[in-house]
Amino acid sequence: MIEAFLWGLLAASSLLAGAAIVAIRQPGTTTLGLVMGFGAGVLLSAVSFELIQEASELDGGGAGTAVGFFSGAIVFLAGDRIISKMGYRDRKDIAGSAQTASATAIVLGIVLDGIPESTVVGLTLLKSGTVGVAILVAVFVSNVPESVAATTGLRSGGWSWTAVFTLWSGIALVSGLAAGAGYVLLDQASPNVIATVLAFAGGAILAMLSTTMMPEAYEHANRKVGFATTIGFAAGYWIHLAQ
Repeated sequence: MIEAFLWGLLAASSLLAGAAIVAIRQPGTTTLGLVMGFGAGVLLSAVSFELIQEASELDGGGAGTAVGFFSGAIVFLAGDRIISKMGYRDRKDIAGSAQTASATAIVLGIVLDGIPESTVVGLTLLKSGTVGVAILVAVFVSNVPESVAATTGLRSGGWSWTAVFTLWSGIALVSGLAAGAGYVLLDQASPNVIATVLAFAGGAILAMLSTTMMPEAYEHANRKVGFATTIGFAAGYWIHLAQ
């Protein structure tokens, strides 16, 4: 459990890195769009090979993978709708839309995006004895532009640096706990249950990518983001093969 917690904490530590980048120098929106596109590509690769393929193999092509996959997408989209009504519709907005959102909405938005990813970090450790490097890299990279965007908005809304870093530290801690929980709660689970959970996370992540991350990346990096996403997918696949 401790190892899973630490890996989850490491993956989420890039939220603090994103805030530190803003504190040093605000990066350009095109650069952030390219980073977001690369992260989306790595996540797409992780969903394909670390989650859905693994889930399908575990349940032997049974219904668990399909049920988990579509359930994950439905739960994410329902949560996203609730958070949007709370004023945090464009939470991955590189321009920093967080300045108009409440702290509760910000926390819920980032938790909604991050908990499935963090849980899978612990689950891959449980399943194979080693952490899934591709999903770890994907989570770490994808957190950076989101943190930069939200930090920019929070600072514009009057948040102090102390408050900003406290927020990200708390969310990183929750992500670590989610990874640890994924390890502990599923320790004695059957292959079918694990397959369903993997597929659930895959559906949630894919819904997140298609509705928030990829549109935002394209808006700011235009067609160049297609190349960045392709490189990210190839990098994720190479990492998968190298494990």
